[in-house]
Amino acid sequence: MEVGAAGFERRLPRLRGRVRRAAFLALDMEFTGLHSISPQNNQPSLFDSPAERYLKARQSVQRFTVTQLGLAVFSNENSNKYVVHSYNFFLFPSTLGLTDVEFTLSASSIQFLSHYGFDYSKFLKDGIPYMNEVQEKILSQHLLAGSSKVSSALDRDVLKKAIDEVTCWIVAAEEEETMILQDLNGYQMFEVQLVLRKALQNVWTQPLGDKKVMVRKVSPQHRQLLENSPYDYCRKELILLSARGFTNLFQTLVKAKKPLVGHNMLMDLMHLHDKFYKPLPESYEEFKRNIHNLFPVLIDTKTVTKSIWKKCPLPRVVNLLEVYEVLCSNLNPKDSTCPVIALASDCSRYAEKKSPHEAGYDAFLCGSVLLKSAHLLLCRSTDDAVEADPSFSQYLTVLAEYLNKVNFIRGGVSSINFSGKDTPCEYPPALVVHVRGWPGLNERQIYEEFKPLCLFDVRRLSKNQFIMLSNKFKHVRLVLRDYKHHPHLRVSVYRHWRHSPRVNCLLQVSGIVALWSLLAFVLGGAPCCSL
Repeated sequence: MEVGAAGFERRLPRLRGRVRRAAFLALDMEFTGLHSISPQNNQPSLFDSPAERYLKARQSVQRFTVTQLGLAVFSNENSNKYVVHSYNFFLFPSTLGLTDVEFTLSASSIQFLSHYGFDYSKFLKDGIPYMNEVQEKILSQHLLAGSSKVSSALDRDVLKKAIDEVTCWIVAAEEEETMILQDLNGYQMFEVQLVLRKALQNVWTQPLGDKKVMVRKVSPQHRQLLENSPYDYCRKELILLSARGFTNLFQTLVKAKKPLVGHNMLMDLMHLHDKFYKPLPESYEEFKRNIHNLFPVLIDTKTVTKSIWKKCPLPRVVNLLEVYEVLCSNLNPKDSTCPVIALASDCSRYAEKKSPHEAGYDAFLCGSVLLKSAHLLLCRSTDDAVEADPSFSQYLTVLAEYLNKVNFIRGGVSSINFSGKDTPCEYPPALVVHVRGWPGLNERQIYEEFKPLCLFDVRRLSKNQFIMLSNKFKHVRLVLRDYKHHPHLRVSVYRHWRHSPRVNCLLQVSGIVALWSLLAFVLGGAPCCSL
């Protein structure tokens, strides 16, 4: 189901109820970009520690924004049947009373989403507003000060038109007579009312819905009564409620403390923190603590399925949809204990048509992959003697080793542990490339040289040496074999005591000191000649 700004507030109460009753929630996001190319060397690398990668990703999250958030609510209706309500939320940063939010567009990301049918007009025209706690504090102070600042040129034009219409009308209008202002979006409806009430003491305003505001001419006495009414739709708390937009639902997710499921979900978690909670901290450990406090149970299906694919002889897959299809084909359709996943009637199109890279569809796939993976693990742990209708708590038990471990793509650890210390992973040994008779080579040229054979991450070690890392042992063996007799590039396994510039420098200094000591000993110990 697609949800934009026009229908979000109306659906919010039901959404909150479904979240509170859910067994678990699955999440997916689409962004205006993924990895920022500025500054240089901001791409993920096997050389990255988790803290270094976090700082790289933090720069990207601060530059890009969320275009669409998919939320799949999995409810355990009875026994092993799960009913899924899957939503596509189009999002756009809140502009009400705030400094204009700036974000970057990545051409490749825009092209990628457009290829899969993403509707950018819905993102721009009907995106649900959102803000984090810092932005909300600024807006709250803004409202307390009685300010009615308008953020965009478009809003200023709309406001000027509305003021002109009202000032022309009010001259001849009688008390209690009304007029209607039309074509105002959620923010403009508040801004127009705040400005009109401040400028004209003999009018009162009331939103009518459907982008309309009613303006009524009133006496000063009647105006005073209306200002003290608890039903005034321009009260500070109601303005904040509207400006918070999707953040209201985010806060419900946090309070519900349901297991949150994603696929390769590190960037999703960073955007959740930055856009709806607080700006990302500089400290990687603080980020981990914050996320664990917000969502105590995280399950990354990439972490789970990576482990399953190592244990089971399953076909090779490259994306979430293929993972889902392989799991569907490998679970016994006659197994009565297998979880039954049924899409709610308002989301039934996902049962009829594949919609990859649509956030709501990917969230549905993600939750389905979790249930099917958990059932497969449960069958393996009990030698296929699964008791009838296993509960979700049983699935959580069999998934215990994967909880709060979010996949880490190409780095010094295989996953980030949000509830403990990160465990380094075992990678193949690093390789050293010594260049002879090929002056001026840089990291990029070394990378391109080995690219046809296999992928390595490259860093310069010294003037004529480069260090290379791979996450596959077969790639290391291949390069050592094929470059054994290369005329210009000598490849060997990296040895810290032999190749580290610091160790070499220390050895050279130690050698010089030892040589001077020896000379001093020899010269100082020579016999003196007497006349």
